Amino acid sequence: ESRPDALPQVAALSIASGNGLMLKGGKEAWHTNRVLFNLVQRALQEYCPPTAIQLVASREEVTDLLKMNQFIDLVIPRGSSQLVKTIQEAAGSIPVLGHAEGICHVYVDKECDRDKARRIVIDAKCDYPAACNAMETLLIHKSHVDGSFFQILIEDLKRSNVKINVGPRLSNLLPVSPKPLDNFSTEFGSLECNVEIVDSLQDAVQHIHTYGSGHTDAIVTENEALAREFQNSVDSACVFVNCSTRFSDGYRFGLGAEVGISTSRIHARGPVGIQGLLTTKWILRGNGQTVYEFTAGSKRKEFLFQSLPLDEATDEVVAEHCSQEETSEEETSEEETIEEKTSEEDVVEEISS
Repeated sequence: ESRPDALPQVAALSIASGNGLMLKGGKEAWHTNRVLFNLVQRALQEYCPPTAIQLVASREEVTDLLKMNQFIDLVIPRGSSQLVKTIQEAAGSIPVLGHAEGICHVYVDKECDRDKARRIVIDAKCDYPAACNAMETLLIHKSHVDGSFFQILIEDLKRSNVKINVGPRLSNLLPVSPKPLDNFSTEFGSLECNVEIVDSLQDAVQHIHTYGSGHTDAIVTENEALAREFQNSVDSACVFVNCSTRFSDGYRFGLGAEVGISTSRIHARGPVGIQGLLTTKWILRGNGQTVYEFTAGSKRKEFLFQSLPLDEATDEVVAEHCSQEETSEEETSEEETIEEKTSEEDVVEEISS
């Protein structure tokens, strides 16, 4: 990753989630990253060992680190699709979080608002063409081909200096057409995109599943039923209705920052913020309980599942409350005890008091 703003974002998320971090930035930002890295280490000195965050200098060091699966919990590659694929292959048993390509689609439905469609298409392609959430393929419902709206969309792209590649179906409908493309699976990362015609929403979804990368896909439509069907049918990390694919971003989602965007179906998916860097730890606090008490005997205990306050201020109170219940249980029948605890409000009220 050459953009230097990635370093403070990823460092902040690592610190906040309690993770150690090793960063390897692009060579283009080496000096800037070195300055930012020194600032991060100075800030850490008062709170934890500054070595919790390290800057890796060379690709050779990365190669060595990818062999240390007993120390490395997660690798997050950000950059070209070739870089991501190389890291995925070299990581071995270390989990890799990220995406190899961002092949994003915008489908302009038969029942679209034309002004919305024009704004969304241009923004999705031209706002930042190198971003992984930029549109690479524009799908247009066949009903628009014979009218003026199709030509308006194409002219909008041309005025924005976008090179247009024509799909086979669109090529057959045009009186004069360049050679149709035979590969919709290219991430251009520039002012270039594919344009193809589809018969229906189902046809658009099929195209997305065939050629897409599961990153971000959008529909422009005023038909609420079709919008819901699109969102439910498209199996991508981010699926939008009537807005640009460029909104697929951790900051824009309110995550504060992101370490990257994941197209994985396990653990984190989509823009990955602090929650994506955390796993679950289960903590039980008892007073000598055994599983046997709940599985055998004439006075076999029953499990009671209910919500209890989890903040630290009430942990001791909850433990004390549970302890008191166990003491009273010896003097009360099991049915009466369960009956007393059936109301969650009563338990919370008793804890509060």
